[in-house]
Amino acid sequence: MHSQKNWRECSMVEWKMLKEEMNVLRGKRLTKNLLSDDSSYPVYHGGIDPLGKYGQYNREENTVMIINVGASAGTIGFCDCKFWSSDGCFCISHSDRINSKFLYYYLLGKTHYLQSQVRYAGIPTLDNSVVEKLKIPIPSLSEQNRIVGILDMFTTSIDNLKEQIALRRKQYEYYRDQLLDLEGKEGVERLALKEVCEVINGRAYSQPELLSDGKYRVLRVGNFFSNDSWYYSDLELENKYYCEKGDLLYAWSASFGPHIWEEEKVIYHYHIWKMDCGYRLNKKYMYYWLQSDDMKKQAFTNIHGATMAHLTKALMEALQVLVPSLQEQQRIVSILDTFEASIQNLEAQLKEREKQYEYYRNKLLTFE
Repeated sequence: MHSQKNWRECSMVEWKMLKEEMNVLRGKRLTKNLLSDDSSYPVYHGGIDPLGKYGQYNREENTVMIINVGASAGTIGFCDCKFWSSDGCFCISHSDRINSKFLYYYLLGKTHYLQSQVRYAGIPTLDNSVVEKLKIPIPSLSEQNRIVGILDMFTTSIDNLKEQIALRRKQYEYYRDQLLDLEGKEGVERLALKEVCEVINGRAYSQPELLSDGKYRVLRVGNFFSNDSWYYSDLELENKYYCEKGDLLYAWSASFGPHIWEEEKVIYHYHIWKMDCGYRLNKKYMYYWLQSDDMKKQAFTNIHGATMAHLTKALMEALQVLVPSLQEQQRIVSILDTFEASIQNLEAQLKEREKQYEYYRNKLLTFE
C-alpha cells in the first residue's frame, strides 16, 4: 500500500520552471550606519547569518532566500520571522499552493548545482536567470505538508543535539580551566615544558617524495580536519619521524592545538610536533593542559608570522607547565575524559542523525 501511495503521489506531481510559479525578488541594500542591534528585524545580505538589524522589514516570515553574491553565493536560507532582504539575497515569493518549507528543503538539494553556476569574474555572483530556470516539483499541498513534517522532525532533533553539544562543551571548558588552575597549590611545580616533555619536529618533505599510495601516510596539519591523503615513497626514516596510535601531537602552524592520534602509524609533517612526555607527566594530562587558559595566554603572546602564524620550538619549550602529582594528574584526566567521551557520543549521534536526514530528504524529494 505504501509503495502504491508513493506511485500515486508521484504521478500527480507537476513540474514547473520556478519562474512559471514563483517570483525571484531582489532586495535593497542598506548602509551600515542604518543598522542597529536595538532594531527589530534581521538584515540578510551575502550570507545566511544576519548582517545586523533594521527598524523596517521588506519580507514576510517563512521566506526562502538564496544568497546571490560573495563567498556564500548559491547558499539556501530560510527565515521564520519578518526581515530585511538586501540586494545580496534573492527571496522567493509564491502562491498558497506551495509550502515555503517544502520549497526550502527541495532547493537545499540544488545547492551544489547553484554554486556551480556562480560567476567568479570579480565578486562571486549568481544570476537570477539561473534560479528562475530551475525545475521545481509541485505535489499536492497535503503531500508537501507530510514531507515537511517528516523533515522538520529530523532538523529539530539535529538542532537539539547541536545545542546539547554546545552546552556540554561549555561545561567541559569550565571544568577544564577550574581543574587546571593549580597555581600555588600544594605539591604543584611550575616547570619549563622542556624539563618534562621532549618536543620532536616532524619531517619536511619534498614534492617528488609524495605519492598517491605507499606504506605510510603523511600527516599534515590539514589532515586533522580532512581525509586528504599523501604518502611517502618507501623511505626508511628514524623512529622519531613516525607517530602511532596514542601519540600526543601539537600543530604549531596555522591550526594550533593538541591532538591524540587515534589512527594507524604515519609520518608526521614538519608543521607538527610530537610531544614525548617524560615519567613526570601523564600524556593525557598534558593534552588537556595544552588546551588550558594558562597555555593559551603564554603561547599566543609569542606567536610569530605575518602571513602564517606559528609558534617556534624554542618558545614552546620555554612555556611553563603546572605539574601536580601523577595521582592528581590522573584524577583530573578521569574527570575530563568523562566530559570528552560525552561530547564524542553526542557528536556521533549528530552525525548519524544528519545522515538519516540527508537520506530521507533525498528519498522524499525525488519524484521522478
